[in-house]
Amino acid sequence: MDVLVLNGSPKTEGTVASLLRRVARGAGGEDSVTWVNVYDLSMKHCTGCMACRESGACVLPRDDAHAVGEKIARADALIIGTPVHWGNMSAPLKQLFDRNVPIFMADVPQGMPRPKHKGKPAVVVSACTTPWPFNFILPESRGALRAVKQVLKYGGYKIVGTVVKPGSKTSPEIPPKLARRAEELGAGLISR
Repeated sequence: MDVLVLNGSPKTEGTVASLLRRVARGAGGEDSVTWVNVYDLSMKHCTGCMACRESGACVLPRDDAHAVGEKIARADALIIGTPVHWGNMSAPLKQLFDRNVPIFMADVPQGMPRPKHKGKPAVVVSACTTPWPFNFILPESRGALRAVKQVLKYGGYKIVGTVVKPGSKTSPEIPPKLARRAEELGAGLISR
């Protein structure tokens, strides 16, 4: 099974990356997944030209967004992680998704989106500096999860589950119960 990890955090050793590694461990180990650190990508901003809707691919000059889009298209499952930035996903992760709209969905003549990855499993991971329960009362973690899930929904993905670590600034360690949940979700990706 081809599992792709998209680390939308600038910290390759931070809380989000640690949680992603736990999910990957459950999915067969870090050696069995393809790992992309989104902050390391060189990609131009989406211009909103909508030409990709006609052509089926981003029309900007080839860059890392195209290369990762090809990996997304080939992957059997996704593991996506993001820190919470103003109640949303990180900007580079959003930029990667914006550049790859035609990888996730196609337009039918009536203008409705058609998912291209119907039934493929995905896990979403997030970390927030806001402590529990305020990370959900305020739309912090909830907002980031909702944004990533929306992209996956349009792509037709089946979200196996989510892992959220609140209060990561004052307590960056991952509790054993949360680590187990992450590994179980990873195992759920490959058992489908």
